[in-house]
Amino acid sequence: MNLISTRRIFSILTLLCAGVAVAAPSERVSLDADWRFQKGDPSDAKGQLAYAKIKDWMLPCGREFTTNQDLRAKERPSGSPVGEDISYVKTDFDDTAWRRVELPHDWGVEGPFKQEYSGETAKLPWWGVAWYRRHLNLPASDQGRQIFLDVDGAMSYATVWVNGQFAGGWPYGYASWRIDLTPFAKFGADNVIAIRLDNPPDSSRWYPGGGIYRNVWLVKSGPVRIGHWGTYITTDHDTANLKVSVDNAGPADDLTVRAEIFELTTLDGGLRTRLGHKVSSATAPAALSLPAAGSAEASLSIVTHHPHLWSVEHPNLYAAVTTLERHGEILDRQETDFGFRTIEFSATNGFLLNGERVPLNGVCDHHDLGPLGAAINLRALQRQLEILREMGCNAIRTSHNPPAPELLDLADRMGFVVMDEIFDTWEAGKKKNDYHLIFADWHEKDWRAQLRRDRNHPCVILWSIGNEIPDQNTARGPVLAREMSDIAHQEDPTRPTTSACNETKSGYNDFGRALDVFGYNYKPFEYGKRHAAFPNQPIFGSETASCISSRGEYFFPISNNKADGEADFQVNSYDLTAPPWATPPSWEFKGQDEFPYVAGEFVWTGFDYLGEPTPYGGDAHSMLTFTDPAVRERMAAELKDTGRILVPSRSSYFGIIDLDGFKKDRFYLYQARWRPEHKMAHLLPHWSWPERMGQVTPVHVYTSGDEAELFLNGKSLGRKHKGQYEYRLRWDDVVYQPGVLKVVAYKNGKAWATDKVETAGPAARLDMQTDHRRLHADGHDLCFVTVRVTDSEKRFAPRAHDRIRFSVEGPGEIVATDNGDPTNLEIFSNHERNAFNGLCLVILRAQPGATGAIKLRAEADGLAPSSVTVRSVPANK
Repeated sequence: MNLISTRRIFSILTLLCAGVAVAAPSERVSLDADWRFQKGDPSDAKGQLAYAKIKDWMLPCGREFTTNQDLRAKERPSGSPVGEDISYVKTDFDDTAWRRVELPHDWGVEGPFKQEYSGETAKLPWWGVAWYRRHLNLPASDQGRQIFLDVDGAMSYATVWVNGQFAGGWPYGYASWRIDLTPFAKFGADNVIAIRLDNPPDSSRWYPGGGIYRNVWLVKSGPVRIGHWGTYITTDHDTANLKVSVDNAGPADDLTVRAEIFELTTLDGGLRTRLGHKVSSATAPAALSLPAAGSAEASLSIVTHHPHLWSVEHPNLYAAVTTLERHGEILDRQETDFGFRTIEFSATNGFLLNGERVPLNGVCDHHDLGPLGAAINLRALQRQLEILREMGCNAIRTSHNPPAPELLDLADRMGFVVMDEIFDTWEAGKKKNDYHLIFADWHEKDWRAQLRRDRNHPCVILWSIGNEIPDQNTARGPVLAREMSDIAHQEDPTRPTTSACNETKSGYNDFGRALDVFGYNYKPFEYGKRHAAFPNQPIFGSETASCISSRGEYFFPISNNKADGEADFQVNSYDLTAPPWATPPSWEFKGQDEFPYVAGEFVWTGFDYLGEPTPYGGDAHSMLTFTDPAVRERMAAELKDTGRILVPSRSSYFGIIDLDGFKKDRFYLYQARWRPEHKMAHLLPHWSWPERMGQVTPVHVYTSGDEAELFLNGKSLGRKHKGQYEYRLRWDDVVYQPGVLKVVAYKNGKAWATDKVETAGPAARLDMQTDHRRLHADGHDLCFVTVRVTDSEKRFAPRAHDRIRFSVEGPGEIVATDNGDPTNLEIFSNHERNAFNGLCLVILRAQPGATGAIKLRAEADGLAPSSVTVRSVPANK
């Protein structure tokens, strides 16, 4: 499902029916369909298209976002840039042999995985050059209109040609940007758009994806229009204050600017919205004098009738409908979503939303969607947020870059607050080819563009100027931090700035003083010291824990040493293991409980993600942790022969939830803390250990209760109570015997919740469950199907690794399969997959425009098969 606005169309139709004159207000339509794709440059390019060669033609793009007079005054050089004679940009080039793709598209996730590729970036081929071409007919009736291409994100160094002419470009792969196509457009004729991308190798610390991986839009407007991200809304009690930037491509003009406020109804759990009742009082319009070929700004204040506040529990939204008029004729019309709410960060009381303290129960997440790669998908994002909300999460950090616009839309509608982040590096780089190479020329443009794009979202509560910036340690660092904070305050004085700081000393130097709210990464022991040194500056955990685990993997004996628990390319799921810089979750919990003025935390991470497979990044230190002598011998030989160790890990172990959305044990540890009134108890490990008969097998319990009693086959193994700074209950001396392990949790002396695990027999059956039973036939909606392996009594088989084959009947297709195993190097498009510890995932999509029953079948040798049916329905249902 796309976020294509139907509300604007409804508004215009209403005006037409009322007999109001309407000129040609702006249209914004999806341009995701019917692209052609090809990897690599043509032979006639001959290196002409490198950024350094065409930089002077790109730098004038986005100059409205800079105050640097040299950049602002920069004009495109006369003549043509190199590259305009290259075959791929020509209108008569025959691209019919190129592959047809729909956007958003990530070429890297298509694979294949290769062992020799870096695990840091997921062992996937995301780097290199690729081209996208599309034909576009502009009717003759559009003559005189302004035509724009809006790109939500393209990875990276994007350059755009229209009808063989260079139109512009943007290098930052996470930025959203606009190119004016008007000077190059042909009306009443076919137009050709060609976009070249160039992903440099060694430019990312995680999997960045490749391609036009976010949505693309065609915008048509009249000569007089509301500017790009041109409406800025702040609220004060029951008043909405609007600043409306108006652009004029024609002669000087006098206009009237009006605005009305409507309730906004959220549909489909946040996927769509609809205008509701008008709630604003009659307000005098603003008169505006527009200079020729220039811009001007109008201000309006609109009183509403008892607006409902936006909060995480009740994400009430409104829409401002802004209209430009000339003598009663509507020239342009725009709807802008927003919310009424107040935010405050207090040095003594944490984060306050609408005057009430709200602990930040947050997670950090990278932008990929697991088996779908970096290509944005609204339903997949919604599913992630639904799972996080079940855990008690209420906050998202967009680590370490501008998010997809859809994430903020969903956060607005579902009730999450957001720490909106911009960069991973400034002037000092972390990788050879990362953002530091273009920081000087582009950081102000990228930052102001993001601020203007995102500042109306009520979900956004913090502007993060960077993550673990190496410039924390340079003389320039504090100067740059002040500049970045000042830019944020200029564009939006209503929100504070922060940065995720990993250096202890940055909490005490001028870098930290440049921030409104101080964020510490992995420093729970510093909270008290830092507060004592700066008692008036709010503080929070901007990145915490980094506990690592593999879903359903348990190693014995367990250890309380955070450096232990790594074996066979997996990590123990007792949730006690963390890298050297990080901490188990309980250490962070204790720090926040000791110092309640800490506003909360953002855990690294909510979901496993592609790349950064710590601790198995190929470092020799991990060699001796492996339990299999043959593995140790092979690794020692690799180290001797090549000086490095090749490991199969493709994805992270940090997630509270695995790559496929399956909950790890840690999910319940955070749920117990973040949802204290939710009645829950969770046992670990599973209880199918035939080889451990008579051996000590520790049992841990996560519960929102304060005590619990453990039973094995009906016999009590004792009742335990949580002490101060204890966040789990432990029975470390349980001797394994098969049967039923059960826990009864209590709160305030009363029974609270129970959980049990049973010894499973041999794998015998497959079971399938869907997240929903209807698929919209729009080519975007997805259905996520969980496949479980069970024994003959339908008990979950937690150690099953059977090979499962999938097939589809009806108007649907398998988009991807996976199992959550960080070492699985099969491409996601495979239609068969081994279960990993009893689970597998299938992602289904309906064929665009095709409706009817879609039947998914799963089969495995020696197991009873299973099937599930979902129904494809029209996209507008």
